Amino acid sequence: MAMSFEWPWQYCFPSFFTLQPNVDTRQKQLAAWCSLVLSFCRLHKQSSMTVMEAQESLLFNNMKLQWKLPAESIQIVLEELRKKGNLKWLDKNKSSFLIMWRRPEEWGTLIYQWVSRSGQNNSVFTLYELTNDEDTEDEKFPGQAEATLLRALQFWKSSFMSVFTSSSIMTMLSVTHHF
Repeated sequence: MAMSFEWPWQYCFPSFFTLQPNVDTRQKQLAAWCSLVLSFCRLHKQSSMTVMEAQESLLFNNMKLQWKLPAESIQIVLEELRKKGNLKWLDKNKSSFLIMWRRPEEWGTLIYQWVSRSGQNNSVFTLYELTNDEDTEDEKFPGQAEATLLRALQFWKSSFMSVFTSSSIMTMLSVTHHF
């Protein structure tokens, strides 16, 4: 079943696609853009993107109005998300990024809850299994970027998860209690 996205009222106005010069207005506008990006990515379970993809996305491109947020303004919105802790650049050129519509500790908690519910404590499995196994298909974390889940697992590592990383594509994780 396809989910529809309810665009905020500002998205229907061309002025939303031009960053405003007034400082107060601009702050409200950036807050609205940040909220829109996080809501859109949450609904579509999108956790990584390139700047090029963002520029062509419906997110920054209102086809009905034939207005789009300019590339420089998109960079400003992305930088605002980074300052708030919702974005992490994946490269030095700032051409691709993780969008964190959930904090790493929230993802870690969801994973730990699934592990506990499914009786997989003290088990070892890969991130691939975690995100692509039919046992997890009804959970909130399948489809997330590996980098997002690794950040979540690293956050919880000292509490109750042992995370084993290597240079291989598969990352193993073992969930145990360390209380």
